[in-house]
Amino acid sequence: MDFGRLLTAMVTPFDDNLKIDWERTGRLVDELIEKQRSDGLVVAGTTGESPTLSDEEKLALIAFVVRRANGRAKVIAGTGSNDTSHSIHLTQEAEKLGVDGIMLVSPYYSRTSQEGLIAHFRAVAAATSLPVMIYNIPSRTGINIEAKTMLELARTPNIVAVKESSGDLDQMSAILAEAPEGFRLYSGDDSLTLPVLAIGGHGIVSVTSHLVGGLMKSLIEAYVSGDTARAAQLHLRLMPMYKGMFFCPHRVPNPVPVKYALKSNGLDCGGVRLPLVDVTPEEASFIDALVASYKEA
Repeated sequence: MDFGRLLTAMVTPFDDNLKIDWERTGRLVDELIEKQRSDGLVVAGTTGESPTLSDEEKLALIAFVVRRANGRAKVIAGTGSNDTSHSIHLTQEAEKLGVDGIMLVSPYYSRTSQEGLIAHFRAVAAATSLPVMIYNIPSRTGINIEAKTMLELARTPNIVAVKESSGDLDQMSAILAEAPEGFRLYSGDDSLTLPVLAIGGHGIVSVTSHLVGGLMKSLIEAYVSGDTARAAQLHLRLMPMYKGMFFCPHRVPNPVPVKYALKSNGLDCGGVRLPLVDVTPEEASFIDALVASYKEA
């Protein structure tokens, strides 16, 4: 399974009462596919505020996005948690809804061993016929999926990709050096899109593609076609957006900045649920100026 090269980790649009807003969700799906050129959408992941979505909300959201995308882009459902049996349940329910694949974050808080990671991911993968993307983000989960562990998991037939958000290019290189044919490594950090492509990665699972997906897709296409100078030029053009969506002007947790930026860009996706809080006036001013600088991009 090839999910494509530019995947967007989609925010979950809310209304004024912080309930899922289906009209806004439909507009966002169309925007990401048609204007921002996403090959795939990751639904109910961290950027989609998965910790504050009920199972019923997650499944309704997944079903809606599958219908709205209607084959125009792959739909990958975030069904991972720190409870293996719960992850299996959500995965099997998502499979019934027609998704193209699932994303499984490493089990957070429990901080299992590397052997526990292997057992967890294999148990979920065995419970579905869908292709599986593993999500390694030690800054949020408290545990790193080591290269040796990821390579062991990559031998599982339907574990086909990893979203690497460790930021460790050495670790990613070790995975790519020994990964089985067809196994894909995606950057989970927007600013590492080009460096990860350069070491053999396949693409990016992005947040900033909500706003500059067209430029990011052009960067990927330039690199793949051999125009590395153009890819480097676009990388440098995109760096302020990459950094600004996470430091505005200081660290703000995802998806707070991108949700505000979408509103600033004319596509209001509502606020965020507690314990996240909306941007401060200082942060809003910074994001407004940043978005304006890319208006003609």
